[in-house]
Amino acid sequence: MKTVRIIALRQDRKRLLEHLQDSSLVQITKSESSREGFRRVNVSAQMQVFERNVDLTEQALKVLDNAKPEKAGMLASFKGRREIDPDEIGEIAANAKEVIEACSRITELDKECSDNTAEQIRIKTQLAQLESWQKLDIPLNTTGTKSTAVFIGSLPEQFTEQRLKEALAAENPKLEFEFEIQHSEPGFTNVVVFAPQSQKAMAEEALRALGFAKPMSPTSKIPKVKAERLREKSKKLTEETENAQKEIAAFADMRDKIKSTQDYFRIRSDKYNVINHLDHSKHVFVIEGYVPEEDCEKLEALCSRVSTCSVEFGEAGDDAPVKLKNNKLAEPAQGILTMYAAPGKTDVDPTPILAFFFYFFFGMMFSDAGYGLLMIIATGLMIKIFKPDKKMRNNLKLFQYCGVSTTIWGLVFGSIFGDAPAALYNAFTGSNAVMAHSISNMGDSTQALLPWPVIDPQKDALTLMIISIAFGLIHILVGMGCKFAVCWKQKDYAGALFDTGLWMLMLIGFAVLAAGMIVSPVLITAGAVIAVACAVGLILTQGRGKKGIVGKAIGGVASLYDITSYISDLLSYSRLLALGLTTGVMAQVFNMLATMMGTNVLGIVFMIVIFLLGHLINIGLNALGAYVHTMRLQYVEMFSKFYEGGGKEFEPFSLNSKYIKIQEDK
Repeated sequence: MKTVRIIALRQDRKRLLEHLQDSSLVQITKSESSREGFRRVNVSAQMQVFERNVDLTEQALKVLDNAKPEKAGMLASFKGRREIDPDEIGEIAANAKEVIEACSRITELDKECSDNTAEQIRIKTQLAQLESWQKLDIPLNTTGTKSTAVFIGSLPEQFTEQRLKEALAAENPKLEFEFEIQHSEPGFTNVVVFAPQSQKAMAEEALRALGFAKPMSPTSKIPKVKAERLREKSKKLTEETENAQKEIAAFADMRDKIKSTQDYFRIRSDKYNVINHLDHSKHVFVIEGYVPEEDCEKLEALCSRVSTCSVEFGEAGDDAPVKLKNNKLAEPAQGILTMYAAPGKTDVDPTPILAFFFYFFFGMMFSDAGYGLLMIIATGLMIKIFKPDKKMRNNLKLFQYCGVSTTIWGLVFGSIFGDAPAALYNAFTGSNAVMAHSISNMGDSTQALLPWPVIDPQKDALTLMIISIAFGLIHILVGMGCKFAVCWKQKDYAGALFDTGLWMLMLIGFAVLAAGMIVSPVLITAGAVIAVACAVGLILTQGRGKKGIVGKAIGGVASLYDITSYISDLLSYSRLLALGLTTGVMAQVFNMLATMMGTNVLGIVFMIVIFLLGHLINIGLNALGAYVHTMRLQYVEMFSKFYEGGGKEFEPFSLNSKYIKIQEDK
């Protein structure tokens, strides 16, 4: 990575920034203050306009999606951005005003619908309150006449006429009153009470003692009339909402234009955000940032072509961003690496190693040739048909390569949709064939469909466990080898030889010792000698940072406790056996269920349904399990041995679009 400083004429700013944005060559650094002799140009107002337009178009698209959802298949998310000609940007800019006006209208109509919905709720509440007053022939807000006080309201319990009369009389025997019960049910009673104006205060006090409450929304209309008007208003609001929704749906044809316009304003907003952080003088402006070393000549040629400017390159410091560059086989695994962390200043790029072991372990866990072929075909078709963007394409490529590994391991384990070929062959012929002979029963006379011996996870579980641990040891040793290389590169020779090298040799010694138990006693002796020698070396060197002979000795002896950590790490690789076994067993169970109804018409229909559903379930569950556990083996077991991370990814100034991309020059 190189630093770059571009000094160009202000009159060329627009043209140069547009070309830099289109080329994605430079990550522009944004300092908070300008250097001496320069100043900042404040374009925040313009940037805010662009951002508001982006927000407006996003809101309009959400409204359109609710009113008239876009027709998209289940696989639409794999589709890449729409490719447009560079000249089409000018057309998008020319139509931007019209599109923004349409978006404003869409959001206005949506607000109208929301307001109408809220008003409908209020009307519904009012109608519910008026329902029990429909017999009343005077307005709810009536308070009386010249000679009579009128009280309209509710009591918090159910009253009969006799009980209410007694209750009022009990509160004040001198009170003269008449009343009409409008509605009564458990919990409340609607009532109209009449009393002389001269006894209004007495009546109020008596009613208050009974819990009397006036209507929440008293109206000057008779309840029946008010309810009718509310229903008419509700009907009118419903019609207005339907018309608004129809008008919104009519804008659906503009969806692509709205998306393109949103990206246009998003791109302009990013450009103006950069301008806000550039140093300007009266005649020139300055761009500073980072550029990958291999792109320096390309950047210099671009700048000289579009502007009168000076381009200066320098050495990048430790805080420089990281741009990963790998071959086609390893590149899809870069996303797995960056999910963990970008490489730090002292790290090596582990992507090629990560890619190899990710494909290898995924295939070993998923381990079915039929499933692997499906992955290869499905991902290949998606790439061919949908032409996805680079990130999605890499994800699909990752699973395509995992599919290749899965196919190979499936053939090693003799699994093609489990034992589907043998199960179907036996069901239709009445034979007792098996997929293939395992390495542990080569002399079996049972007919085998595959001509080569296989490792059967069910019959050869111990063998497969040993193989899994062996691959785990190789994986850990590779990680430790990376640590050795990093230490050596930093000239930390003691760390490389003593802290890493001795442990590597010790693990190799244990591996040789274990192999000797199966192959030859000579290897047992050789492995033991290597392990003991390394243990002595660790005791002598691991306490070198401590003070005093006693401290050094204790530190050295205590370091041997780390062997438990390595044993634990190695046992983690038993999941290779566990998941491989799970995939095969589940597939065989579904095959057995599929063939249990026989080969009659009903049995064949049952067979097809169970076969398809069963294997889809198996693919979904075990592909997810293989993906998660493979990542765990990379992150926990290997990366913990050498990888620091903490770096920053290279984020070039580019066309940050969501829906469109500019056609590349041929």
